[in-house]
Amino acid sequence: VQLVESGGDLVQPGDSLRLSCTGSGFSGSVYYIHWVRQAPGKGLEWVAVTHNGGDSTWYSDSVKGRFAVSRDTVTNTVYLQMGTLQFEDTAVYYCARGAGGWSMDPWGKGTLVTVAA
Repeated sequence: VQLVESGGDLVQPGDSLRLSCTGSGFSGSVYYIHWVRQAPGKGLEWVAVTHNGGDSTWYSDSVKGRFAVSRDTVTNTVYLQMGTLQFEDTAVYYCARGAGGWSMDPWGKGTLVTVAA
């Protein structure tokens, strides 16, 4: 099982950006995929989680209404569409598979999003 994130970039406040998380090794099974971020010098912050068995996605209050998760079951990819980006969204964004409760495994290596003027 492997997860690979991509799409991180340097953007300006107010811009949009889409991150991708492509999984391998577990297609066809039911699972949760989380998005988690870590801002420079700070701890991990949970962003969102989606369930591939239905149209269920949950978001943290800090991104609700600005970020949206979608899935492509053909390519086994989960997307994080980020809108109205703010300086505080600067972070390394990770995707991780849910492993029961708040446990997550495996994790991808992350992709860096930098919001700067």
